[in-house]
Amino acid sequence: MVDLEQERRLNEREGNDITASDMVVPAQDSDLLDFYKSSTIFITGGTGFLGKLCLEKLLRACYDLDKVYILVRPKKGKDTQKRYEEMFDVPSFDPLRRKHPNFTEKIRLVNGDVGLPELGMSKEDQELVIAEVNCIFHFAATVRFDEKLKLATHINVRGVRELINMAKQMRNLKSFVHISTAYSNCLQKTIGEQFYEPVISGKNLLSLLDCLDDEQLDAITPSLLGKCPNTYTLTKSVAESLIREEAKNLPIAIYRPSIVVGTAKEPVAGYIDNVYGATGVFLGVAVGLLRVLNCRETNHADIVPADYVINGCLAVAWEVATTKALNDNKEIQDEKSKKYEKLEREIPVYNYVSTPERPLTWQNFHSLSVKNASQVPSDKVIWHADFRMVENKTYYSILVFLLHTVPAYVVDFIAYCLGKKGMLIKGYQKIHKFTNVLAFFCLNEWTFKNDNTQSLWKRLKPQDKEMFEFSMKSLDWDEYFLTFSKGGRVYILKDPLDTIPRGRIKYWKLFVAHYVLKMVLLFLFYKLVMFIYGCLFR
Repeated sequence: MVDLEQERRLNEREGNDITASDMVVPAQDSDLLDFYKSSTIFITGGTGFLGKLCLEKLLRACYDLDKVYILVRPKKGKDTQKRYEEMFDVPSFDPLRRKHPNFTEKIRLVNGDVGLPELGMSKEDQELVIAEVNCIFHFAATVRFDEKLKLATHINVRGVRELINMAKQMRNLKSFVHISTAYSNCLQKTIGEQFYEPVISGKNLLSLLDCLDDEQLDAITPSLLGKCPNTYTLTKSVAESLIREEAKNLPIAIYRPSIVVGTAKEPVAGYIDNVYGATGVFLGVAVGLLRVLNCRETNHADIVPADYVINGCLAVAWEVATTKALNDNKEIQDEKSKKYEKLEREIPVYNYVSTPERPLTWQNFHSLSVKNASQVPSDKVIWHADFRMVENKTYYSILVFLLHTVPAYVVDFIAYCLGKKGMLIKGYQKIHKFTNVLAFFCLNEWTFKNDNTQSLWKRLKPQDKEMFEFSMKSLDWDEYFLTFSKGGRVYILKDPLDTIPRGRIKYWKLFVAHYVLKMVLLFLFYKLVMFIYGCLFR
């Protein structure tokens, strides 16, 4: 039966009664787009992997922002202008370039260096940034685990102090996000979204640098580290304590991603531009170079996609600003009612980790890597992937000698005889240095808490959840590892996907060669054993 009221309304709206506004579906609200609209952003570490992804996402999704200042330092004989121009010549900026061809008009280059006093910025640039900036993203850091203590402290600790001093002068500052690491407090077995006491305070560490020369600092570094695995985690922990001490009244938050790997979806799926951490392990196994790793395979591999990390970071900045605005309004109301009392603001901490919602073990990491890498084999592989994880240090050392060192010397000797330059010995020296650093994180286990991050996700509106996705609950690891495999192939090995057929042919050739070689070696070993046995018991 037809609804008479509905029929009456339809009859009243015939022909020219329908307007253009009737044909438009109202857009959903977006708190994040509203927050970044007309804002001025300051990004340190803008030439790094995460810094570039943050810049790209802001300009692609929040183009109504006013401008973005990025701090760039000269490096390896290149001045800041040259580095600035080169940073956009990568595939991750292609979607932005198609959508907004003139996106660089929104960017302002600032010459500086976080390792220097006052961030190495000129007085004019300082005044400009102080007067205009609403939001700070501090990505800049040295991520070299074996960095000298002095340089690591200058960049990771003093740089934070200099930025805090600048932020205190910013009258229009709404939020300040310091990007730390989930392993900054790796001496704790349970890591919550809270502060922990470092082995030394920021003030004392900086005083040490002023009092001691390089030789003295190198001498005391082992005792200062104690059980800390490296200068990176030490200085990141100290930087957090410095924020707690000196940034209490700033709208600031600490954001701690775990092991960052390639993007899951955007700006291009699988994008990665470095071989740090888990990415180095994955590619080493895929090309057939890494054959053994000192690791407890039942431990969790807390990896997180880079684009999810950035989306979470942008959401944190919004929540910090929102919380500050609410607190400021409450203080005004209390003052009006003569009950105003200045309370010390608690600095929020966000652990961005995968284990609480989407756990993955190193064994899972291994099996998913092998499974998906074999679907898109590269023509640049050196040997068939035959990889194992070993917990026992002695057994690991024996396997390293047999599977890495001996083959490296054999291959380089053959290359030398053919008049070519051997590279495997030096290559494995670098690989062993990398894997020895990584072993601490593969042999130890942590329990991470991320209640603040999960609460932030629940607070977002539907449109923001769609545009700034960062919930690990919905991530399909199997699907992600296929994306990860393609990304490593294309962006690190520089091997386009159209060579997959050739890669498959090489994969099977190396597969056969690998097992034929194993059978030959086993046969020779058997003959050797029988010969020795015969000599002893003849």
